[in-house]
Amino acid sequence: MPSQPSSAYERASQDGSDPRCRPIRLTRPAPIGEAIRYPDYTDEDHRTWCRLWQRQINLLDHERLACSAFREGLAAMRFEPERIPDLRDVDAVLMEAAGWHVARVPGLLHERDFFAFLARCVFPCTDYIRPAHELDYTPAPDLFHDIFGHTPMIANPVFARFYQRMGQAALRAGAEDARRLERFYWFTVEFGLIREGGRTRVFGNGILSSHGESKYCLGDKVERRPFDAAVIVEQDYDVWHYQDLLFVIESFEQLAEGFDVWALGRGLL
Repeated sequence: MPSQPSSAYERASQDGSDPRCRPIRLTRPAPIGEAIRYPDYTDEDHRTWCRLWQRQINLLDHERLACSAFREGLAAMRFEPERIPDLRDVDAVLMEAAGWHVARVPGLLHERDFFAFLARCVFPCTDYIRPAHELDYTPAPDLFHDIFGHTPMIANPVFARFYQRMGQAALRAGAEDARRLERFYWFTVEFGLIREGGRTRVFGNGILSSHGESKYCLGDKVERRPFDAAVIVEQDYDVWHYQDLLFVIESFEQLAEGFDVWALGRGLL
């Protein structure tokens, strides 16, 4: 029997790269909402959050990179620049804004576990922070990527609904379509761009939470193509380098509708 195709993260871990890129399968239920315990973060952890926050906010504001949905969601979160957020507080904001919960997970999840959370309107979130030498880019998700990058976008109801639909489709996908969904996720949720107010702005979490990617994404070395779901699902990528190819949507409605058309055509919704 032929082996199932591996995800980009699985290939990275098989190549002997960072073990944090090895997807984790959950063996017990993850705490959700009020059941989450706030960790005993060190002063250095809070300083790392503060440094990441200040650098990223200054860059996004100065370059006017972030899309309006992200800016509105970030304002709703009311994060404190000098203190790592409590996931219970994040959960409360997302529940009020979009009907979503937050679950605390130990790291990069296996895709089946990850998408199962999304299908139930639950965002699986890490609660550890990257080391100081990875301020510019970390290959696996940490709490800054998850909390700062992801949760403001989930506060947007149109995006949140699309996100849930991705999870629902993934639970019905075979091996080949699972890889296609992984690519779609990468080029939209993680590294998506949007035309807004006559400019190209960012909604992808992997860019919004990365100082290096934020400075790189609109530069001359990056090819930016119009959104096309059928093209995106066949486009491979590399997790270890700044992204040289990105896709641009015209609206979140276009993103949601384009995904639904593709997924329905594959029998996934």
